[in-house]
Amino acid sequence: MYTLNAMPAIKTQKKAAEKEASVYSSALQIQLYTAMLRIRLFEEKIVALYPEQEMKCPVHLCIGQEAIAAGICANLEKRDYVFSNHRGHGHSLAKGAGMKPLMAEFYGKATGCSKGKGGSMHIVDVPNGLLGTSAIVGGGIPMAVGSALASKIRGEQSITAVFFGDGAFEEGAFYESFNFAALKRLPVIFVCENNFYATNSHQRARQFACKISSSAVAFDAPGVCIDGNDVLSAYKAGKDAAQRARNNGGPTLIEATTYRWKGHVGPDTDHEKGCRPKDELLEWVKKCPIGRFEKHLLETGILDANALIAITGEINSEVDDAVKFAKESPYPDVSELLTQVYSD
Repeated sequence: MYTLNAMPAIKTQKKAAEKEASVYSSALQIQLYTAMLRIRLFEEKIVALYPEQEMKCPVHLCIGQEAIAAGICANLEKRDYVFSNHRGHGHSLAKGAGMKPLMAEFYGKATGCSKGKGGSMHIVDVPNGLLGTSAIVGGGIPMAVGSALASKIRGEQSITAVFFGDGAFEEGAFYESFNFAALKRLPVIFVCENNFYATNSHQRARQFACKISSSAVAFDAPGVCIDGNDVLSAYKAGKDAAQRARNNGGPTLIEATTYRWKGHVGPDTDHEKGCRPKDELLEWVKKCPIGRFEKHLLETGILDANALIAITGEINSEVDDAVKFAKESPYPDVSELLTQVYSD
């Protein structure tokens, strides 16, 4: 059982959360919890194994941010598309990517989702709607708008969600893309995971107002700022945005405030390098999205301690199987060096 509980909320917030939670079925809430825990345990396994130096690619971990991917992607169907960024493991798992090809990709194996050629930052899983990931900051945003435009031209019912950070919000590509999406009423959801840091530069040092979601009003589109560590808030925002997109309502901007526990890159924490204050990290750890939702599930009787242990055990087995698969898989043959790199 994941034992880290969230900091108690004030009574009014707790009552509002309980009222919101009562709207959703037990099955959905268990699904959301399981999705978050799968991401967390997958990422923690990478933390444990990375020092072995068998994974040669950089890894950008999303520990602490799991609720956003789980909540948003629960509203997406298999036919829908997701574009991610360099911190994309969680988005991929939440959209349906398998652990085995993901893990194999990090080990550079031929069985990886990108045939061992992309690594952690370039995840591709076309059958599950992951058309490609760009490690360029903001690079996935115009691609997502292009995907949504293609869906509209073809008359498909697919929608697209794109995940990016507060640093990518500062790129011109965001404004140009959002303007075009609003102009053409494209079925795309913009999800800004605002963890307050672009590498090690705090948002206050980069943005005057620090109100990302409010920028949508300039394009006469809805923007909402949510608690990114509350999976039900993420789910509700994703549901509203998905319905709007499917009904020709155009784009929505969701700003989800959160915090990454690990460094910008790698398994270490930034405070160990003097890049961020340790006290800041510890305060956010108290707001753990998994711990706070686990507490809710126990208090409402949706799950008991034995059920939590069982879910954790199943996921740990899945993770272990993925590692075994990755380590035993072959490396790509040298003859494959230039295949599936350029478009035919």
